[in-house]
Amino acid sequence: MKNLRPIAFWPPVILFVAAVILNLVNKDAFSAMINGANSWLMGNFAWAFDLGVLVMLAVIIYVMFSRFGDVRIGGSKAVPLFDSVRFFSITLTTIIAIGILFWATSEPMYHLTAPPESLGIEPNSPQAAIFAMSTLFLHWTFSPLAIYAIVTVTFAFAYYNMKKPFSLGSALYPVFGEKAIGAWGQGIDAVCAYALVAGMAASLGTAVLAISGGINYLTGVQTGAFLWLVVDIAVIATFVISSITGLFNGIKKLSEINTIIFIGLTVFVFIFGPAAYMLNLGTEAFGDFMRNFFTKSLFTGAAANDPWGGWWTIFYWCNWLAWSPVTGMFLGRISYGHTIRKTLVVTFLLPAVFTIFWMMVFGGAAINLQLAGAGIADAMANGPEFAVYAFLAKYPIAVLTIPIFIFTMFLSYVTGADANTTALGGLSTTGISPESPEPSMLIKVFWGAILGAVAWIMISTAGVDGIKMLSNLGGGPALILELIMTVSLLKMAANPKKYDVFKDDYMADGTPIKSEALPALTSKKHASENTAAEV
Repeated sequence: MKNLRPIAFWPPVILFVAAVILNLVNKDAFSAMINGANSWLMGNFAWAFDLGVLVMLAVIIYVMFSRFGDVRIGGSKAVPLFDSVRFFSITLTTIIAIGILFWATSEPMYHLTAPPESLGIEPNSPQAAIFAMSTLFLHWTFSPLAIYAIVTVTFAFAYYNMKKPFSLGSALYPVFGEKAIGAWGQGIDAVCAYALVAGMAASLGTAVLAISGGINYLTGVQTGAFLWLVVDIAVIATFVISSITGLFNGIKKLSEINTIIFIGLTVFVFIFGPAAYMLNLGTEAFGDFMRNFFTKSLFTGAAANDPWGGWWTIFYWCNWLAWSPVTGMFLGRISYGHTIRKTLVVTFLLPAVFTIFWMMVFGGAAINLQLAGAGIADAMANGPEFAVYAFLAKYPIAVLTIPIFIFTMFLSYVTGADANTTALGGLSTTGISPESPEPSMLIKVFWGAILGAVAWIMISTAGVDGIKMLSNLGGGPALILELIMTVSLLKMAANPKKYDVFKDDYMADGTPIKSEALPALTSKKHASENTAAEV
């Protein structure tokens, strides 16, 4: 208890306990309160979410090609914690893994069968197919990854190159100075902890439903509160154990397994599916995505009173924003030793490219089956989690691929939760530094228990939509925080030497000196020889 940062710890805990109690005592009052707040946020600030995300994307592209991209996180002699392949696999499974597994086949069904009414697209038409695929590209590639990238590089530079505390307030130092540290920093961390717990609990609720749906599909066991509880406990126990084992023994191994399975599933569906159709539709839809990028990115539906934008694009921006501060903090922590540009390639560009191919294959194949009368959309009558099982059932050896898919969803959530539980523990306790990066086992177990309890109670009483709305509400404060962080990043990029403690890494005019860091650490022996790399 003496190591807790009280302002960062207690407010989100109290808020979630109060929300759970209110939901149990008066479900109708809870639903009315959350629905009202959510409608107000979506109705009044849809424009801010759309414009804010677009600004973040523009800034990330600028930073990638600026001189700031040559700056090495941790100084010119910093040794990378992970090589590029491991860094990429951790990024992929931390940010988007559970999302693309769940939504790649179900989301295009919604857009194919019910596109925005205001656009006049006929459902189940060729135009609807292109719209569905191009919308997947919008929701899952460059824009959301830019949200994470802002936090990743800003926090990494502040923590390692500016030597500021392990707090999201540190990333705001170029804007607010010393005011960003201390009580204000703890307040910022409290907001981000609330947003992340809401986002993670919503994602856990989705994962529990999806895994339970798979068990039901395979065994016929009835889904419900008891099965959800069993799955919830299994997921929480696994990621808490993984988190306790430490970064090297936990998330690294899980992410490598995940990435191998991801690639294997993509190759399998591509080989046994309509490969030419996937590539042709994907190429045409990518052209539509690029041609209409600004129109799609800034669609709110206000002119025609069309709620589609709030249901989908704005909802996604809120959820990405809720996750991004603490997740980006974790990615910034493990980017030690890489240049800013390399970090952006690995955490922004490569995951976007991977997701484009994933959506081309899974989304394209699902659309093809639906248009051919396979009834993928009909399988979603009991929930969107059943779409992927109906999809995989149309392919060979479904008796093997469906269990593998369920296992992958399980591992994907465990991997992301592992990373974020560690980051949450670091935010809510003192003593975290590059030399001592791990929070205590007890605080990790505590946050894991909070996540599991909130997710199960919400999906059992209010349904997953209730907790998704809580996550949406976390996206509002996170948007403000990230926009200020974007200003911080621009100030860092304009004059990195002003903020960097490693002054010898710059020429007289402030231009970063390009340098080659040592190879990434690959053994505990090497890690122990360089404690500065033990981040």
